[in-house]
Amino acid sequence: QVQLVESGGGSVQAGGSLRLSCAASGYTYRRSCMGWFRQAPGKEREGVATIDSDGYRNYANSVKGRFTISKDNAKNTLYLQMNSLKPEDTAMYYCAADPSRGGACARSFADSAYWGQGTQVTVSS
Repeated sequence: QVQLVESGGGSVQAGGSLRLSCAASGYTYRRSCMGWFRQAPGKEREGVATIDSDGYRNYANSVKGRFTISKDNAKNTLYLQMNSLKPEDTAMYYCAADPSRGGACARSFADSAYWGQGTQVTVSS
């Protein structure tokens, strides 16, 4: 059974930093597109960052220069380093794994993608 478990969320003041982790069990990241998404109350889920099997990274414009996505294949763990946090970064953050394209990333994740349960990030001004 595939399970993705996020951790590292919390409450910080604007300008602070958090590091999110996403650990996988029953699954290997090696041939998947991995990504972080977020959803704020009353808003649609949006993509934050993705990393493909070759390590190519893509970021939403709103987080470029502040967030860094990375992964450790040996540990089956995905990370999101978030610096210079802003109140508008407040949301539930989810990790996801999409193996449907053999490790390549597309604009959206397939319906068959795996999702974690989320970790809350709250940034106060």
